[in-house]
Amino acid sequence: MWIQRLYAKRWVKIPYLIALYSFAIYGAFLAAVYLAMKFKLTQEAGQLDANNRYFQSMHDKYNQDFRVDSTYLVKKRFEVLDRVLLLNDFYPYNARYIMNSFKDHGDEILASKMLDAVDLSLKDDRSYQDAIKQLKIEKQKHKEKVTGLSAYDWMNVAEWKYFREALRKDKPYIDSAAKVAGVEARTIVAALVGEQVRLFNSRRERFKEYIAPLKSLSVGTMMSFGPTGIKENTAMKIERYLKDSTSVYYLGREYQHLLDFDSTANYGHVVSDTMSLRVKRLAQYTDHYYSFLYTALFIKQIKMQWERAGFRIDERPEIFASLFNLGYQKSKPKKNPGVGGSVFKVHDKEYTFGGVAFDFYYSGELSDLFPYQKKKFVAPKIPLPKVASEVEEPLNP
Repeated sequence: MWIQRLYAKRWVKIPYLIALYSFAIYGAFLAAVYLAMKFKLTQEAGQLDANNRYFQSMHDKYNQDFRVDSTYLVKKRFEVLDRVLLLNDFYPYNARYIMNSFKDHGDEILASKMLDAVDLSLKDDRSYQDAIKQLKIEKQKHKEKVTGLSAYDWMNVAEWKYFREALRKDKPYIDSAAKVAGVEARTIVAALVGEQVRLFNSRRERFKEYIAPLKSLSVGTMMSFGPTGIKENTAMKIERYLKDSTSVYYLGREYQHLLDFDSTANYGHVVSDTMSLRVKRLAQYTDHYYSFLYTALFIKQIKMQWERAGFRIDERPEIFASLFNLGYQKSKPKKNPGVGGSVFKVHDKEYTFGGVAFDFYYSGELSDLFPYQKKKFVAPKIPLPKVASEVEEPLNP
């Protein structure tokens, strides 16, 4: 047949066989690929990252260590800040991203992981690793010296604990006086602290017998009255300057009647009924509102005196406290006022009235109760508010 004769020719047979075998080989290849894929023979075996164990240990560490109380988290927060500052010395680019993330989220876990990732990436950076090691050494040294005590020695005495509790009780009165006078509550408390702390040693036995068990503030002596220790003569001056428009201490018409006497009020909870009405309302055992109001108004009068003389001391609570202790006669406006006042001892260490006020004000102690205000002095809130426990009754005939 003609097909057989044509196939017998070499120029036809050879190309035909080449094509046939090629398709056969290609078909076998496709079949082999299909079978390899079906039985997952084409997948790479792969390998673990060299840092796999580190990744796992980091995961385990943060899953465990951070399931703790808030005190531990605060500690970690400072650790994060220290490490970011160190990283900023080497790689400010990365430090900026970590710090921005931490500011946005406040997440100690995330920030620590970000820092650990950087540490791992820089494991071969000798300078950086040496700095990290030195930071850890310094932290360990500090850890060995860590104490639960305050940096302010006078706050480490037992009396301070009771005083804090007493302040919590008096918060409604302090806040009311602050609102009426337009004076920051914390500035008022700074003056109070100086007066009360100096009693820790001078009347220690009385403190143990009365103040500590009751957790209440001392209400003064026979010469000074109320928790802030205001003398009757000083109280009279505070009242007079409120009404004297010619005085350098004058605060304005809105203040004139803040200390007017209420003839219907009963100030019977005092040491003696022979006291004047003025002293009676200062020396109340439990209701200390007027004591704080007199103190706040004294402070604001001093502020006005200095302001009129061209000196602003709004941001100097220690100056207000010092002058509160020393009195009007020592208030002489000048460029560089001194901090001081009465000198007293707490556990054999000497302090001044103004110095203690300074310590307290900037210590952060009780800032949850008496927070820092941007404006220390504002307009008064009239009329005078009544605190919940204040009760007025007619005077006994």
